[in-house]
Amino acid sequence: MSGGTVSEAVTQDIRVRAESFFVPERSSRAEGYYFFAYRIQITNLGSETTQLLSRTWIITDGDGQQQRVAGPGVVGEQPVLVPGATFEYTSFCPLPTPVGSMQGSYQMVGAGGERFEAEVAAFTLAVPHAVN
Repeated sequence: MSGGTVSEAVTQDIRVRAESFFVPERSSRAEGYYFFAYRIQITNLGSETTQLLSRTWIITDGDGQQQRVAGPGVVGEQPVLVPGATFEYTSFCPLPTPVGSMQGSYQMVGAGGERFEAEVAAFTLAVPHAVN
């Protein structure tokens, strides 16, 4: 895997850090298939327990085509984050172009039942220049 870009955003004491990677062994330039992985770290910087309920992603390829992906939890889980806790997971995103981006949000609920959107700042999915 080749390293990519990093983004970070903090919303209501929830920090979301994203880092992307190009995966050349799962990609095929000849077939127009570029496989990217991304690692997400969600940290509760606050003093209240918070749970991730669902996710929404906006994925944009190099041609400007957008795809919206939404669903419950992340990687089959709806993690509960006690104060100071971090939940980390890795997922993937194939694209038809060698460059694109992702951004989105996690729908969270606090201990008191209040719901809010934790931002996932935009990060780039790009084939490194060194890869031919």
